[in-house]
Amino acid sequence: MSAAIGMQQVMDRFLTPYRQHHRLSPQQSKVIGSIRACRTEALGGHVVQCEQCGFAQTRYHSCRNRHCPQCQQQATQQWCDQQCQHVLPVDYFHLVFTLPHELNGWVQLHPEVIYRVLFHAVWSTLKTFGADQKRLHGEMGMTAVLHSWGQNLFRHVHLHCLVPGGALSHNHNQWHRAKSTYLFPVKALSRVYRARMVSGLRRAWQADQLSRVTRDDVDAMLNQLMRKDWVVYSKATLHHAQTVVKYLSRYTHKIAFGNHRLLAMDDKHVVFRWHDYRDGKEKSLSLDGEEFIRRFLLHVLPNGLMRIRHYGFLANRCREKKLKLIRQCLHRPPLETDLTTAKKEIAPPAKNCRCPKCHQNTLRVCYEIAPNRLTRG
Repeated sequence: MSAAIGMQQVMDRFLTPYRQHHRLSPQQSKVIGSIRACRTEALGGHVVQCEQCGFAQTRYHSCRNRHCPQCQQQATQQWCDQQCQHVLPVDYFHLVFTLPHELNGWVQLHPEVIYRVLFHAVWSTLKTFGADQKRLHGEMGMTAVLHSWGQNLFRHVHLHCLVPGGALSHNHNQWHRAKSTYLFPVKALSRVYRARMVSGLRRAWQADQLSRVTRDDVDAMLNQLMRKDWVVYSKATLHHAQTVVKYLSRYTHKIAFGNHRLLAMDDKHVVFRWHDYRDGKEKSLSLDGEEFIRRFLLHVLPNGLMRIRHYGFLANRCREKKLKLIRQCLHRPPLETDLTTAKKEIAPPAKNCRCPKCHQNTLRVCYEIAPNRLTRG
């Protein structure tokens, strides 16, 4: 068994036999090529050298692919820096809307359509509850992040939603604070979410957007889904800007699998760590190498799909204007100290210009290394 392994080593070992039995889509091929080339001479890089002690080191460029286990920390940090200024001084709620596993086959056939309907159904549900005069009677905001996996890498499609606890009144002069610690009743949310999702899927089929699904399959599936309870989860409120941003950063650029979970690999199997939420225990799982790659590739998103989306008063086109109105209603202008604290709470160490040998800030770039296209996977 090998100890120091990553996704690149797994791909190098098992990709050839996998290709003999499975067909890769163009998007999957692109993702695999990016992961295998990441931080190698294939992408080029630069050489740094210490002016003090002469220590030299070669550093290769990263691929920046959103599915790559090595490239998400920097992307998360940049995204969270941008979001710090959008955090309101209110309680926040974390809701999770899960897609029933019966629809996994449709996700495989038409991922763009199913994901689009999912985002729309979730926001339509929350928007309806927020506009209800008996509830918040106003416009809500939501940041939604799509996840398609479970800890064991099986397909488990769900939407993580971070929602400010309140709504901006329709005349824009009041903030209606959430009245409970769970925002809205979960069972009621589940029923409305189910209805909106089923209606959206039926309209998509009628518009010939689900061309690979037959009429009989549509009727049988949607009737079955209407007879079962759908899972919606709501978590307790969050407080303070730094807590909200840290919490959000755990979900925004999280990917299906990280290198830190890999435990071992031999000629036939990959062993990785996973968390079993049913009993709350950490476990290890051994998979055939080809099966591991198959499960990982289940979660390659369609090209161009936006997996992080903002709605309501957090939508990009009106966010700056409406956040200003909300802060005026709360009599709480954004405090620079709060934003600075939030950034410090989530910030990783600054880019290292310190020499690892003499520990002086004298590490400088000597020259660039051109990409070696002959070595690209």
